[in-house]
Amino acid sequence: QVQLVESGGGLVQPGGSLRLSCAASGSIFSIDVMGWYRQAPGKQRELVAIATTTSSTNYADSVKGRFTISRDNAENTVYLQMNSLKPEDTAIYYCKAVIVGSRGSQLDYWGQGTQVTVSS
Repeated sequence: QVQLVESGGGLVQPGGSLRLSCAASGSIFSIDVMGWYRQAPGKQRELVAIATTTSSTNYADSVKGRFTISRDNAENTVYLQMNSLKPEDTAIYYCKAVIVGSRGSQLDYWGQGTQVTVSS
């Protein structure tokens, strides 16, 4: 089994910063893509940022220049540094990892989600 455990969410004022972390553990041969998604009330889950094993990254237009995704492959961990936060960034943030098993299978795993609230 594989588990993704997120941390770092909370309440922050507009213009503030938060850093999210997501650590993967369990039966992991390797991890392909790791990324962050978010879901605001009444909206669909959307991509925020993803990072490959070679640290190639991709961001949603709404967060470019404000958020930075990074990975520690040795620790199977992905981070999301969020700066200049806006009220519209308020959502539950989910970590996702594409886990490669020892036999080459690839499966998507999700974390439980962490709440980020941007409000004065």
